Amino acid sequence: MKLSYHGHSIVKIETNGLTLLIDPFINGNTLTDLKVEEQKPDYILLTHGHNDHVGDTVEIAKASGAKVIAPNELAIYLGQQGLDTHGMNIGGAFEFEFGKLKYTQAFHSSSYTTEDGEIIYTGMPAGILLYAEGKTVYHAGDTSVFGDMEIIGRTNEIDVAFVPIGDNFTMGPEDAALAVSMLKPKIVVPVHYDTFPPIRQNPDNFKNLVEHAEVNIMQVGAMLEL
Repeated sequence: MKLSYHGHSIVKIETNGLTLLIDPFINGNTLTDLKVEEQKPDYILLTHGHNDHVGDTVEIAKASGAKVIAPNELAIYLGQQGLDTHGMNIGGAFEFEFGKLKYTQAFHSSSYTTEDGEIIYTGMPAGILLYAEGKTVYHAGDTSVFGDMEIIGRTNEIDVAFVPIGDNFTMGPEDAALAVSMLKPKIVVPVHYDTFPPIRQNPDNFKNLVEHAEVNIMQVGAMLEL
C-alpha cells in the first residue's frame, strides 16, 4: 500500500491495484502539487461536504469515471450532478473491491456552497477507516477531539492516522495530540494546516506534543509505503 499527501486534507492511496483519492481540493489549494486534469482515480472518498474537501470531485469523477463514496446526503447531492456514487453513514462499513471502508463520527459541520451562494446541507461529517492489505488507515476528516476516539483506538490497530491540526475550524495541535493518545496509531500525519491564514501552524509544535506514536510531517507529494 502506498499513501501520499498532497496538501490540505488530500490523501492518495494506492492499494490492491486501485487508486483512491480522499478530499480532492485542488483548484484554489495553493499548497497542492496535483493538477485536476491529471487525476484518474478509481474511487474518490469524501469526509464531508465543505468546498475545501469536495473540491474538484465533480470534474475529476466525470473525466475519470471514478465512483464517489461519501456520507449519504452528500452522495445524493453529487448523484444529482451526474456522478456514480455510493452513500454511507456513521458506523456503517462496506466491502469494496479495494478493501473494507467504515465511516466514523466526526464533530464538525457539513454543507456545500454553490457558485450562486446557496448552502446545501450535506449530512453528518465523518472520518474514514480503510482496511486493506492487512493494514488500517484512519483519516479523521475535519473534527474536534472527542471521547469516542478512544473506542476507535481500542477497536482498531491503526497503522497510519491523518489528523487535522490547523485549529480555528478543527482541533489544533494540543487537542490533536490528545486525539493521538486515544487513537494509538503507529504513525500519525498532521493535515489541514497552512492552507489559509486562520489555520497557519508549525507542525513541529504538534510533533513535540505527541507521545508513543511516530509523527511523520509529510511534505506535499511525499509518499509513505506500508
